[in-house]
Amino acid sequence: MKPNGKPVDEVTGTETTGHSWDGISELNNPLPRWWLYLFYATIVFAVVYWVLFPSWPLLTRGTTGVLGWSSRGMLIDEMATVAAARADFDNKIADLSFADINNDPALADYAIRSGASAFKIVCTQCHGSAAQGSQEYGYPNLSDDDWLWGGTLEDIFFTVSHGIRNEEDPDARFSEMPAYGALDMLSRDEIRDVANTVRSLSGLDHDQAAAERGRETFETQCAACHGTDGEGSIDVGAPALNDAIWLYGSDLDQIVAQINNPRMGQMPPWSQRFDEATRKKLTLYVHSLGGGQ
Repeated sequence: MKPNGKPVDEVTGTETTGHSWDGISELNNPLPRWWLYLFYATIVFAVVYWVLFPSWPLLTRGTTGVLGWSSRGMLIDEMATVAAARADFDNKIADLSFADINNDPALADYAIRSGASAFKIVCTQCHGSAAQGSQEYGYPNLSDDDWLWGGTLEDIFFTVSHGIRNEEDPDARFSEMPAYGALDMLSRDEIRDVANTVRSLSGLDHDQAAAERGRETFETQCAACHGTDGEGSIDVGAPALNDAIWLYGSDLDQIVAQINNPRMGQMPPWSQRFDEATRKKLTLYVHSLGGGQ
């Protein structure tokens, strides 16, 4: 034991803390000087950081630091840098026609890639990540060649800009199918007969006698919009009924339900959120998916 009364380990001659477990004493070795200096440096660094950068939360906001730096401000600066780099391309896209954009391979490639990013932000929620749509909810497939309102670049651009059946844009595309059953315009039997007629137009299994009975009703009530042979009309957004593509399903009961009390989807007008260049890029991307006319 040292003169100061502290115990000493007999083997090493080193002062101990006085703690012992199972006969093993804890030595009181001092920390290496380099470790202590490094520890003191981290304390100094922390104090300097507190002064320079946002650090401490307060009641309504945190300390801002004398440098005025923030991660939000850094993000805003980086986004401004990216926007400035894209400005030349976007200005060209806004000013040029679709034909001129497509005649410039670099510009067209940029437009489609950028349009794909915008599509992932605002369109995938309804139309799906691959633009395959949803028959359950009546969201159109954008990768096939069946278009309610036309599949040309100009048609798609108008639809993207103004939307469908919304109350925000007076130029929104609008069409409405009567609720033949809910409004007692047709009886239950007449609706089922017409549903069989509709299935017959696309070669689906159907009740032949019912389809023949429903033909006259189809011609008087449905052909004005859907066409005599069910070819549809992009002028009024009436879907074709003589192909294999169905917005709400092709089962007899699904068709009966749609005639009885039709479901009709809505689409917001993206002109209120996106500038013309972004809407053109969205249009070019959708058109590039393979179904554009």
